[in-house]
This record gives sequence, structure tokens and C-alpha cells, in this order.
Amino acid sequence: MKTDSNLHYSSEHLWLDSRDQTEYVCGITDYAQDLLGDIVFVEFPEIGATITAGKPCGLVESVKTGSDLHAPLDGVVSEINTSLQVNPEQINDAPYKTWIFKFNPTNPKDIKSLLDAKAYETLVGESS
Repeated sequence: MKTDSNLHYSSEHLWLDSRDQTEYVCGITDYAQDLLGDIVFVEFPEIGATITAGKPCGLVESVKTGSDLHAPLDGVVSEINTSLQVNPEQINDAPYKTWIFKFNPTNPKDIKSLLDAKAYETLVGESS
């Protein structure tokens, strides 16, 4: 399993890039895409929708199963990666380069509630 030390992670297996403090980028982790297998469909949150930390805001389907996307933080969706509508397998090929949606956080300081790469690795190590 790979992680990226520049990212933040949720316990629901989403990564978050917070380099731009006003708009965060979100996708699923390498661990999650590996568990899911070949991804065939992504259901996105709607642009302009309010997302709530820990609540489902989308769905990723694979040949094996479907898995809800749980919002990592509170915010408002600003953009979706429309290329995934045609090529959802990009997530399998490059999980940390393939974002699913972007959002504007309600409170950027909430980022402190997420895991760093080491803590995420510990989390998945305990659950595997």
C-alpha cells in the first residue's frame, strides 16, 4: 500500500490535498482502490452541494462492490472530475493523482481532525 506524506486522510479511506487553503481536492486512497478492485463507475456529489464530515456524498462502484464516499470535512462542492465519467479506472491506475471532487471547506482548521500518512498507515495496518 502506498501513501503520500503531503496528504491528509480520513478513516473512511479518502485522501485530501489541502495545499490551497480555500479549495481542497479529494480522492480515494490506494488501500481503498485495492480493496474495491476494478472501478467501473463513480457517482459524484453535486456541484454546489453542502457536504457533512462523515456523511455519504457519493459512491464508487467496482466489479466487486459499491462503496460510499464519506465527506472528509464539512464544505461545499466546487468541482467534480468529469473525466472519471468516461474513465473511472484512472483511480486504480493512479489513486493519488486522480481526484474525485473539490470542495471549499466550511472551517479550514478542521483539517487537524484528519490523519497524516503515518497515522493512516497504522489505521489500515490494524484493520487488515
